[in-house]
Amino acid sequence: MKHLLAASDLDRGQALSILDLAEQMQDIQGREVKKIPALRGRTIINLFFEDSTRTRTSFEIAGKWMSADTINVSAKGSSVSKGESMKDTLLTLDSMGVDCLVIRHAGSGTVQQAASWVRASVVNAGDGAHEHPTQALLDAYSMRQHWRGLDGGEVNDFEGRTVAITGDLLHSRVVRSNVSLLTTLGAKVLLCAPPTLMPTGASGWPVEIVDSFDEALCRADIAMMLRVQRERMSSGFFPSEREYIDGWGLTATRLQGLRPGVAIMHPGPMNRGLEISSEAADSIGSLVLNQVSAGVAVRMSVLYHLLGGSQDDTTQEGENA
Repeated sequence: MKHLLAASDLDRGQALSILDLAEQMQDIQGREVKKIPALRGRTIINLFFEDSTRTRTSFEIAGKWMSADTINVSAKGSSVSKGESMKDTLLTLDSMGVDCLVIRHAGSGTVQQAASWVRASVVNAGDGAHEHPTQALLDAYSMRQHWRGLDGGEVNDFEGRTVAITGDLLHSRVVRSNVSLLTTLGAKVLLCAPPTLMPTGASGWPVEIVDSFDEALCRADIAMMLRVQRERMSSGFFPSEREYIDGWGLTATRLQGLRPGVAIMHPGPMNRGLEISSEAADSIGSLVLNQVSAGVAVRMSVLYHLLGGSQDDTTQEGENA
């Protein structure tokens, strides 16, 4: 692998390889010394043109735990704020000999364009309403770990599983990446949202569109709630918050009606009381914090797959420096 720009870049074997290695990487999180030499001598720049907490922090931790030199650059602190073009900024950083650029940008397709300009590997950390492949990978990792827990720790794949994704699908990059990856892995995906928040062309995706949220919950093994992205909305997409909650919110009442073993997911940040109730977010079936924890391990695995190293490096503790 040279880049990771979209979930569709991965075939089933590549996706499973990333998930398998992420299991080894997650073991590092439990160590007293969280350091391995796998990417020693490599330089990674996290270049974020949009605000982020979870994604940027997890990429920074992932790089540092593998001994890479990791640098964070934001648009406000770069020459972009002085009028320099994104292309010139990327060419400048690339000419310094960096090995990987992790990029988040508000423009859909911008990261793919960036990859054509530079020699370094590029990871898409979210581009507009287009793609967020590492989020889909950490979601899949969390699902697989949940199912293994239910099945006594046996290896389990996605065949025969149903994932219902509900929320602001129109403005979501997460739904596009998840649909691509989950179907590649063999799961069935249900989409449920207000008609005004259903992506154009979704009827042609490898999914089933379900009008009733309650029906989707009855059929789901995983209920994934997506945030209502008010900051991306140019006008009202539903009459009132109360109508949204009644039709598509994971309320305390709906939580009580879930089948045993159904897990709840949300990529965050959450609008508690809108798309998801506090009771659901904090319930025993919630994988929200598991997703956050998995983010570091999965991004370690992705960086390792892109930048390489000795296979033994993933199991050896490095120096604490």
